[in-house]
Amino acid sequence: MKYFTVEELCRSATAAARRIDNRPPNEAADRLQTLIEELLDPIRAAWGAPVTVNSGYRSPELNAAVGGVATSQHMRGEAADLSVGAPAANERFFRRIEELQRAGTIEFDQLIDEARYRWVHISYRRGANRRQVLHL
Repeated sequence: MKYFTVEELCRSATAAARRIDNRPPNEAADRLQTLIEELLDPIRAAWGAPVTVNSGYRSPELNAAVGGVATSQHMRGEAADLSVGAPAANERFFRRIEELQRAGTIEFDQLIDEARYRWVHISYRRGANRRQVLHL
């Protein structure tokens, strides 16, 4: 892992403030490792500049506290919400990730523009990824 760590993907200001245990079970930690290796590190290398993780792993309690959906891939260690700055920069970042997938460099499950590029959600599943691109 060159740019990201599992620990980084488990940090949460909300969890700290509410004293929520956000340590992932072993299966989720393994999936976080895969997320880093298959997506996050290659994307960061191609982007060539810092990428901030806004949210990675979420325990069920933390997911509920932040209003996450009950089926969130964050709870399985398969997703991260990322930002490279303002919405305009996040839109360029989103487009770059789409280019990487089209070129066969990466394969994601979902790539989601959240709230007009306030952040970018990306996920990876071992096995069959859906390659979905969504704007919410």
